[in-house]
Parts: sequence; C-alpha cells; structure tokens
Amino acid sequence: MTRISFAEELESTADRIADMSRPDLQIILRRAALMLRNVAGVSLEPATEDALNAIAAEMKVGQSDVIQIVLREWLETNAYLPVRAVDEESDTDGSA
Repeated sequence: MTRISFAEELESTADRIADMSRPDLQIILRRAALMLRNVAGVSLEPATEDALNAIAAEMKVGQSDVIQIVLREWLETNAYLPVRAVDEESDTDGSA
C-alpha cells in the first residue's frame, strides 16, 4: 500500500469514525504509527525538489514514487540491478 493510498484510507476512516469498530481503529492507527516510524526523509536541493514535484504532478503520483522510479531505472541502467524483462506480447495502449 502506498503512502498516498494509506493517507486516503485514514481520511476516509476519519469521515466515518462513528461507524468504525474499536479493533478496526486500533489496526489503522497502528499501521499509521508504523508508517510514520519508517519514514526516512531525504534532503534535496530546491531545484531538484521542484523538478521532482513537477514530474510527480505530471505523472499523478507522489514524490516518493518518482524517486523510486528514477532510482530503480538508474540502478538498472548502470548494471547495479538486472533489467526487468518486458513482455513483447503485452498491450501497451500506445505507451512505452
């Protein structure tokens, strides 16, 4: 589950808190605490942060998702990770 989808779940839960059972609230709050504990911030130069935010908005994903994509592709390009196989038979709907 991405942080954005989890944030949306938290917001949804807040909107219907009266309908939630105590055990369900405990679960979601524990998951939130765990995610907060595991957040590791990365300091970025303002120009880099602006570029990442622009790309994230264009792709309609979070900044951390863009960082993961860029890092994975860089690692693959520089042979630190094996290149993922692309299924030539799959439909791409015009996107590559």
